Amino acid sequence: MSVADSSAADSVAAPDTADLSSSAGAFSPPGYYDALAQQVLDGTPITREHALGMLEASDLDVPAIISAGYRIRHQYFGNSVQLYFLMNAKSGLCPEDCHYCSQSKVSDAPVPKYNILKRDALMDAAKVAAERGAKTYCLVISARGPNEREMKAVEQIVPEIKQKYDLDICACLGLLDESQAARLKACGVDRVNHNLNSSESHYETICTTHTYEDRVQTLRHVRDAGMEMCSGGIIGMGESKSDIVSMAFDLNELGVQSIPVNILNAIDGTPLEGTAALTPQDALKALAMFRFVNPDRELRIAGGRELHLRQLQPMGLYVANSVFVGDYLTTQGQAPQADYDMIRDLGFEVTGSCEEMSV
Repeated sequence: MSVADSSAADSVAAPDTADLSSSAGAFSPPGYYDALAQQVLDGTPITREHALGMLEASDLDVPAIISAGYRIRHQYFGNSVQLYFLMNAKSGLCPEDCHYCSQSKVSDAPVPKYNILKRDALMDAAKVAAERGAKTYCLVISARGPNEREMKAVEQIVPEIKQKYDLDICACLGLLDESQAARLKACGVDRVNHNLNSSESHYETICTTHTYEDRVQTLRHVRDAGMEMCSGGIIGMGESKSDIVSMAFDLNELGVQSIPVNILNAIDGTPLEGTAALTPQDALKALAMFRFVNPDRELRIAGGRELHLRQLQPMGLYVANSVFVGDYLTTQGQAPQADYDMIRDLGFEVTGSCEEMSV
């Protein structure tokens, strides 16, 4: 899928990024990012040149970029933070060759392997999600797409979870056809996650068993069925900065409501093992760029935040407005209390299903 460049007027001239690379010790012109944020708030999207310039900016610009991005975040989300809880309902056993994934057929990582969990285990996890103040319970299976038994299991458990715990349900089941999307909508699924993962041009270097267009088509089925689309990607997989920009603009044009940004955890045993890690500064610039390109969309700091942002995690929440609380699919997150403390220390507040949370 090709996405055209924004046709909006270039109201704020982009600085010459040749002299503002992250290896250079130079600041952008004073007030540049604030002016860019005001342009976005006034309704004029930034261009791809602006977005690329943000990724190529000097690390000295990071405070200014985050500050300007916070203005946009605050306009649409205030100081609220949404918490998500991720449940790996089926682990391993995946026939796809996604190079970043520890559950793929080309991975030698020692991950648990099991078919879709029984009702009691899924309900117990929903209870934990509610207790942790999560707004959304994310039900994930490793698969190319759901088989009939897995579809029926989801159709049976979703109404029960929603009735008992009043959680929103996000299902991540792989590729979906039109009828499967309609069935998920009918049983009460609020949102489906299916990440683009990278740009169209970079995709074939990280997966060959399905295409970028296959993923886009699944999102179209989700949208047409009347559910919200959750789709983001993974940065740090050897892609170019232009690839990251392309993904951000593609997500915008698809109308995706929720954007999780993962930072590659190069798990031993996967084809991407040993991939060079992004710096915290590069990760923050990318998060901010996603906010500038998608000003009113939910932006989530997802997998890899603890590993890559480290002590700079709080800065990420000045542009993002949601996080996963707890563990990821096959890797551990930090303790929930550390997230609650971080949110409280920022002066932010959790919004969602459990308003009695003391954050």
